Amino acid sequence: MPEQKLIKLSPAEHTKQAIVLIKFEYDDELLLLVKQFNGARWSQRMHCWYIPREQFDLHTFFETFRGKAWVDYKELKKPAPTKPIPAAPPRPTYNLKRLKANLNADTIARIQTFKTWLEQKRYAENTVKTYIHQLEIFFGYYASKSPETIVNEDITRFNTEFIMKHGLSATFQNQTVSALKLFYEKNLKRQLNIEEIERPLKSKPLPKVFSKPDLERFLQAITNPKHKMAMMMIYSCGLRRSELVNLKLEHLDSSRRMLSVIKAKGNKDRMIPLSDRTLEKIITYYREHRPKKYLIEGQYPGKALTASSLQKVFEKTLTKARIEKPYTLHCLRHSIATHLLENGTDLRYIQELLGHKSSTTTEIYTHVSNKSLRNIKNPFDDLDL
Repeated sequence: MPEQKLIKLSPAEHTKQAIVLIKFEYDDELLLLVKQFNGARWSQRMHCWYIPREQFDLHTFFETFRGKAWVDYKELKKPAPTKPIPAAPPRPTYNLKRLKANLNADTIARIQTFKTWLEQKRYAENTVKTYIHQLEIFFGYYASKSPETIVNEDITRFNTEFIMKHGLSATFQNQTVSALKLFYEKNLKRQLNIEEIERPLKSKPLPKVFSKPDLERFLQAITNPKHKMAMMMIYSCGLRRSELVNLKLEHLDSSRRMLSVIKAKGNKDRMIPLSDRTLEKIITYYREHRPKKYLIEGQYPGKALTASSLQKVFEKTLTKARIEKPYTLHCLRHSIATHLLENGTDLRYIQELLGHKSSTTTEIYTHVSNKSLRNIKNPFDDLDL
């Protein structure tokens, strides 16, 4: 019987506001559910998610994770360390379990058929989970209507009466529309006029990049050879987390100095050249640790390191290196792209290295590369003041 997942709740204070800390080992399903809660935020300093106490409802939290995780809330029973903060009127919350319970057998069967189609088309596991999750909520909300009778106006109403009402994110809104569009095209052979549905404006945050001194401190703080090899590979080869944990020995060609990334995002393969130093580190690591199947293996030989373990290593290393900037594991991939650009590497090479479908995606790194900006002479410097 699989071990029950654990979520630990505890009180704390953040920016003079009472909050509830939500701590759990990295898990895609739990992460997806936590993100749906109104006010949920990630704290890099505390290395966990939190919700403002005034917006937190323990009963709703229990119902959301019933059957998915054990919720330890004993710390919440202790007296608050600070004076209570007057609570603002909380936003309405929704009961995820009740929404899904509203689904009738016919709709459930159609969603399952759609899920099977997504899996056969080899959509990414996270994409499948997200789309099915959004469809269950949407059709649970419209339990009194059959999927055939849904029209554009229903989606607009859902945006207003459910998503906006509960303070859910723009990402949630876009994911719902995308899931419905594909569901109707492939399952009911009917197209919705998605173009007529208002979508939220897309934010374009700049990628966070390690400074080179911070990167050196980070890597030097890792004493476990396996963990250091993992982080060096993500940086030096620009790998995604999933690409690193799925990297097998057979994907490395030392004679050609190449690494093959198989079935990456978008089900695409790509080739990455290995630098002399990277290849040297790989060979040394292999000779000393003799992995059997994967370059970076977990607790048992022949088994891959899990994404959650990799995330925990990253977070512990940031703390050990006393780096308080809001870096994420994905920042290592952002960093190699930016550092290559600052070294004068052609943008098309960086696009191939990262496996970007469009050069537009890669061009975002031109906005965070500061080498050229530092060389610009500011006219202010010429003023006689």
